[in-house]
Amino acid sequence: MLISLLIYLFYRTSKTVINEIIIRVISLDVYTNLKLSIIEAMPLNDVAIYSLPEGLWILCITLTSRPYYIRFKNRNFDCVFIPIIFCLSLELFQLFGLTNGRFDLMDIGISIIFWILGCYIFTDRLEKQEIFSVPISKKIVCLGSYFIVYLAHVLK
Repeated sequence: MLISLLIYLFYRTSKTVINEIIIRVISLDVYTNLKLSIIEAMPLNDVAIYSLPEGLWILCITLTSRPYYIRFKNRNFDCVFIPIIFCLSLELFQLFGLTNGRFDLMDIGISIIFWILGCYIFTDRLEKQEIFSVPISKKIVCLGSYFIVYLAHVLK
């Protein structure tokens, strides 16, 4: 998530929620100079700037969601599927102009790769738990990882 944060801070628009917060804390001049120095010292390609942060976020929320399920009408829904559903829904909303952003097949491809990594490469032997029955601290980590996407929201 730290890599995604750095990309959003220094390579994306300054109109994201997180950038607005940082600018208010350190000032626009300091932020602008720091951003220019970092971009000059370490240029990134478009995939790294626009698709990698979403993929890393999908990996993070997949890992934090994997130990849980949601019980709904006597059925268990595995929370590991929420990240990929969220990603695909967001891209479709962008395609149909229902939310800010640009529909991008590369974003979908990168997100699927990182989702698969989160599901199958990093394995553990933990027994799945119903999300509403776990201690509050574990819920905060899981749900907080979803909330982080709001910080990438572009303000108008």
